[in-house]
Amino acid sequence: MSNLVVVGTQWGDEGKGRVVDFLSKKADAIVRFQGGSNAGHTVMVTGEKFIFHLVPSGALRRGEKCIIGNGVVVDPRELLEEIKNLQSRGIKVDNLYLSGSAHVVMPYHRKIEEMEEEQRDKQKIGTTKRGIGPAYADKIARKGLRIADLLDKKILAQKLSAALKFWKDIYSLNYSFDKIFEEYLNYGRELRKYVTDTSLLVNQLMQENKDIIFEGAQGTLLDVDHGTYPYVTSSNTVSGGVCTGIGIGPTRIDKVLGVVKAYTTRVGKGPFPTEIKGEIGKILREKGKEYGATTGRARRCGWFDGVILRYAARVNGLDELALTKLDVLDELERIKICVAYKYKGKIIKDFPFQLNVWEGCEPVYKEMEGWMKDTSIVNKYEDLPEEAKRYINMIEKVGGVFVHLLSVAPQRSKLLTIG
Repeated sequence: MSNLVVVGTQWGDEGKGRVVDFLSKKADAIVRFQGGSNAGHTVMVTGEKFIFHLVPSGALRRGEKCIIGNGVVVDPRELLEEIKNLQSRGIKVDNLYLSGSAHVVMPYHRKIEEMEEEQRDKQKIGTTKRGIGPAYADKIARKGLRIADLLDKKILAQKLSAALKFWKDIYSLNYSFDKIFEEYLNYGRELRKYVTDTSLLVNQLMQENKDIIFEGAQGTLLDVDHGTYPYVTSSNTVSGGVCTGIGIGPTRIDKVLGVVKAYTTRVGKGPFPTEIKGEIGKILREKGKEYGATTGRARRCGWFDGVILRYAARVNGLDELALTKLDVLDELERIKICVAYKYKGKIIKDFPFQLNVWEGCEPVYKEMEGWMKDTSIVNKYEDLPEEAKRYINMIEKVGGVFVHLLSVAPQRSKLLTIG
């Protein structure tokens, strides 16, 4: 396995958490490198559901180090609640490591995001309103607080005082210094035992030839640079984000695995060329349980988009794929795959970088026969219906990447290895 990056190739919700959980049985460490509590990774173990927001999805395995890197923005209250929830369910979180350089999501960040989203009126992005964007904005503007600041009473007082004054002047936000200071000082005391130099730790593990999985949050099309801007998150979700989000060199990455759903979903606003508005879209939503693990919002559903996959393969340098939720398509007589777009009469095979062009694109479909059989009972690739195999082969063809893992049901045992 060596140093493996697991990223989403669509708009998130591809099933990265359960793939990481499956692969983590052979890993020494699971590392989160970006995002915040706006992520929601769902893992099913013996019928029990676990949802991870900040803690890496490998926490259910015994022995692996779970590392939260400097590229993650951390809401201390939510992290501590997540830790306590796992402990209450019998999951020890002894091997958790938190970067002292990770930035902190503060109460005013949540309020600012809520206010800014309301100001957008009809141009709303559809954020989770958890303060992720404003926390990253403060980081870039060099006025954010970091986890290490919570461990030093004097530094916390200085930085918090300056931040509260700034946001009072800009947005007339009037927060009590004493209340927030004591609250976050207490968070620092509780988190102190987890805080370390995670860049140093990860590089030491690499020198020891340990197997490491880097777990991405969200998906490629939500990347702040390479996604469908402005309908994106505020961090780099692509594989390149590992280097800056952890502090390792690009030559240390051995393989990139892209997780892709057998159809396409999207939460929130923004263009969606293959979206299905009718009955089939409802079928996919209900059978696929397409509701956000973080927000509970219903996901928009559509046919598989090969243009998006080709783009994700390029910007991530994908080596192979994990294809999830094939079983959701079991009852469909006909299935479509988008192989290109048409814009003003012209065929486009590459992802357009201009949002207004992409908004005007129409999907060019290849229609295939469905298999109309229950794939959730299958335990090996060879036993799949031939129509399902042809569908997988078409995905490989349009994306230019081979499928190595295949999910036919939520359980761990239903993630099949191909080849």
